[in-house]
Amino acid sequence: MGDPRLQEISAPVEPIDGLALAPLLNDMWDTMADANGAGLAAPQIGVMRRIVIFGYQTNPRYPDAPAVPETVLINPQITPLDDSREDGWEGCLSVPGMRGIVPRYRAIRYQGFDQYGEIIEREVSGFHARVVQHECDHLDGILYPQRIEDMRNFGFIDTLTEQGVMQLQACDDEP
Repeated sequence: MGDPRLQEISAPVEPIDGLALAPLLNDMWDTMADANGAGLAAPQIGVMRRIVIFGYQTNPRYPDAPAVPETVLINPQITPLDDSREDGWEGCLSVPGMRGIVPRYRAIRYQGFDQYGEIIEREVSGFHARVVQHECDHLDGILYPQRIEDMRNFGFIDTLTEQGVMQLQACDDEP
């Protein structure tokens, strides 16, 4: 947080060339795995392109969250399926050591392309939807603290867990 690149709007990827994208995508998957993350956006590693990755089968940071398919999503578009939202704890590699309660659409449709230029279109809800919205926010220069509605629900993980405000095992930690 504080790096001006994280406040920029990322440029679309055109044309989509899987061979050219392979080194970047490998770097993104490695970075996400090293942090036990659920997702990562290209701007988080200094590449200002509309690319996000997300997904895992199991993740020690999200023991109660269902699996999310490992996905490369290029030039994504998100459409809420209705107006219902839910609050959930979020954190981020770009805002280390902190968490906050963020309202997100409960169910969304996302569209975009994979690294081979094939169309991806899914309707998802719950944690999967939260992860996609969080990562796609990075492409528009938005960090999760900007979405927090009540700053009393934002703080350092250690302090929040000590005070019983946040249950660490229930934390929707860092989409």
